[in-house]
Amino acid sequence: MMRIDVLSLFPEMFEGVFQSSILKKASEKQAASYNVINFREFAEGKHKTVDDYPYGGGAGMVLKPQPIFDAVKAIQQERKEGQPPRIILMCPQGERYTQQKAEELAKEEHLILICGHYEGYDERIRQELVTDEISIGDYVLTGGELGAMVVVDSVVRLLPGVLGNEASPVLDSFSSGLLEHPHYTRPAEFCGLKVPEVLTSGNHQLIEEWREKESLRRTLERRPDLLENFPLSSKQKQWLEQLKGERKS
Repeated sequence: MMRIDVLSLFPEMFEGVFQSSILKKASEKQAASYNVINFREFAEGKHKTVDDYPYGGGAGMVLKPQPIFDAVKAIQQERKEGQPPRIILMCPQGERYTQQKAEELAKEEHLILICGHYEGYDERIRQELVTDEISIGDYVLTGGELGAMVVVDSVVRLLPGVLGNEASPVLDSFSSGLLEHPHYTRPAEFCGLKVPEVLTSGNHQLIEEWREKESLRRTLERRPDLLENFPLSSKQKQWLEQLKGERKS
């Protein structure tokens, strides 16, 4: 079972997320366990202050190192066995999150996610505590909670036995390096729009070829940057040239 600890000043934000949909099923199947900790509880002093003014002046407040260091230490003391945890700082300065990173983290036994607030973190948290810094996009959120939810959801759904169909995460967009092909379901005709005949032909080889080609088409149209480093087969290269020709005509 993967253990996931989240350090947050607003633990109530996670209640609905962790108790719904796939994340709830993962917990019921004992594939993952969640523990959200308010690191204010580890702050010293009467007022449990977790932030302070930055040295040198400047706008905003900075999270102090002591509460976060002590919270992580308490988690590690509680769980003495197994692999050391990956300690992830949710931060706009971190590496941009990808499906490949989700697949990497899904192999771990224990994740600790730190959700910041205010202007930023004391630099010593980065230097001495964390193993990874992650950003879910080039924009700034009020805090790291929403980003942490995204990371947890994308990782947990990859754990064995969580999804009903084991092929689902393998076929998702970005898992193969390309965007996923279009999907259709019943009825075969709706508002004058028909399902492509190949999908109702029963010829599985032709269906797979159609899906592979449409995956290339969609990637070319929407995310051509993904094709720059993608290892195309000779057949895929031929299809890609055809698709480029269709766009020019």
